[in-house]
Amino acid sequence: MMSLSRHNFLKRLVREQKVGALMGSLLKEIRNGGHSVADTESKAGFGGGVEDVYGEDCATEDQVLTPWTASVASGYTLLRDPHYNKGLAFTEKERDAHYLRGLLPPAILTQELQEKKLIQNLRQYEVPLHRYIAMMDLQERNEGLFYKLLIDNVEELLPVVYTPTVGEACQKYGSIFRHPQGLYISLREKGKILEVLKNWPERGIQVIVVTDGERILGLGDLGCQGMGIPVGKLSLYTALGGVPPSACLPITIDVGTNNEKLLNDEFYIGIKQKRATGQEYAELLEEFMTAVKQNYGEKVLVQFEDFANHNAFELLSKYSKTHLVFNDDIQGTASVVLAGLISSLKLLGGQLADHTFLFLGAGEAGTGIAELIALEISKKTNAPLKETRKKVWLVDSKGLIVKSRIGSLQHFKKPWAHDHEPIKELVDAVKAIKPTVLIGTSGVGKTFTREVVETMASLNEKPLILALSNPTSQSECTAEEAYAWTKGRAIFASGSPFDPVEYEKKLLVPGQANNAYIFPGFGLGLIMAGAIRVHDDMLLAASEALAAQVTQENYDKGLIYPPFTNIRKISANIAAKVAAKVYELGLASNLPRPKDLVKYAESCMYSPLYRSYR
Repeated sequence: MMSLSRHNFLKRLVREQKVGALMGSLLKEIRNGGHSVADTESKAGFGGGVEDVYGEDCATEDQVLTPWTASVASGYTLLRDPHYNKGLAFTEKERDAHYLRGLLPPAILTQELQEKKLIQNLRQYEVPLHRYIAMMDLQERNEGLFYKLLIDNVEELLPVVYTPTVGEACQKYGSIFRHPQGLYISLREKGKILEVLKNWPERGIQVIVVTDGERILGLGDLGCQGMGIPVGKLSLYTALGGVPPSACLPITIDVGTNNEKLLNDEFYIGIKQKRATGQEYAELLEEFMTAVKQNYGEKVLVQFEDFANHNAFELLSKYSKTHLVFNDDIQGTASVVLAGLISSLKLLGGQLADHTFLFLGAGEAGTGIAELIALEISKKTNAPLKETRKKVWLVDSKGLIVKSRIGSLQHFKKPWAHDHEPIKELVDAVKAIKPTVLIGTSGVGKTFTREVVETMASLNEKPLILALSNPTSQSECTAEEAYAWTKGRAIFASGSPFDPVEYEKKLLVPGQANNAYIFPGFGLGLIMAGAIRVHDDMLLAASEALAAQVTQENYDKGLIYPPFTNIRKISANIAAKVAAKVYELGLASNLPRPKDLVKYAESCMYSPLYRSYR
């Protein structure tokens, strides 16, 4: 009788021979195609990443593929790999081929049945943060199922994986931290950032979302715990924009925090020191941006997220000349709000130039939106930008921004200092300026008071009120307040979602000016075209593309944005318009230009459906 040790040895030998034969066969196929596995890092693929030598991204959904890790994944390792794990959906044949017998219960469940079970489980959680934790756990064990669940239930789950729930998640990130997601680059890594980037297992990175955690939503300095924002944003890049998850990299730059509560929290996951500023901060960011370009190339998109005003404008201004960079708080918010304003003209009447805009809040979001409005009016009327800016007024913490204050204003506020007497209170500014559109980007809740909203209603038949601050608790007013105080006449949209409101037996549906309408499709368009720089005209193209997706049925409900249920179609159309503008401006490197950019965008999108394994 054969000894047990000899039996195990022969079994292992047969397994290694099978794997060796399979790898040899694949290598032969690759060599016949004129390249080898060793060429991987030097071959450029879609969007400037590494070429897909194993055919995973370009294969159709009914073609089989090999689940690669360092070698062919099998057994226990395969079940622990979120990229390839299918849970109980592995077929009998796959269970035999990949040594899964006994590691799974005998039942075989389709992906659809798994999704049905999970959404039922999620709905049983009464606390939104518990849903968030459950979704993050799913992402860590079964990537395909996570994205299928999110795509198929986007309106229900978007507030879970992103605002408003992600704000609470960041506040409690140290307590709920279970598994590291993304890269953490701290002051301790100064001089070694390139090495840190090389520690990330994926080489074909196309999008990086980076934060330093100083201004997380309207919640302030959350330090290293701001990682929830890049992770959430990149989940949406994949679910809504179709960028492959393997091409996405969330990064938190930890330079300390000025949040005393976190510094005294024993569970805080970041460096316990006051924030680095000045030269020390600038040098770390310079090393980071240089290393990103060196490691991932010219065409990697770096999205700055939730940096404080004093750094956000400076970083965008500095690196927009040398890198492909985008600030979602400044540019993404501006683009989605402009789209809402363009589409609202169907309800308000007139052209954009016929309206007057008043902002509460003059930070990144407020000045970014204001500038894009002025650019769009200038483009449509051929009037100088200096003149079109006069249609836009801003109120900050000290009152209306006017010329008599110019000596004390930050540089990004100065273009909005117009001739007018000083006004301290918002309601008095509304009475004096007589705006048709009121926009809140203050980050302070309940600032659109009853008197402010009723004054808007007295000046306009259909006052357009945008309460954009996140999360919901920081919204300038609620949908119910806006409708009640205007007797149901307001056109209302917010940054975080509000439920429909019944007013005098009529159901009013508030819109959501969510950046998720813009940045996934915008990023996909840049990647498709191989853009090397971002230009303001690309943002205008994205706004116009989004506005064009609003239907008459949406307008009849008082909506100025399309429903999120069609978000992948919306993103494909935005990507096509952005890519077209990239080619038009001569900033594209992926040549020749595809004939049908919408179809090309759709063909580039990641699919979360399970694949069959050899």
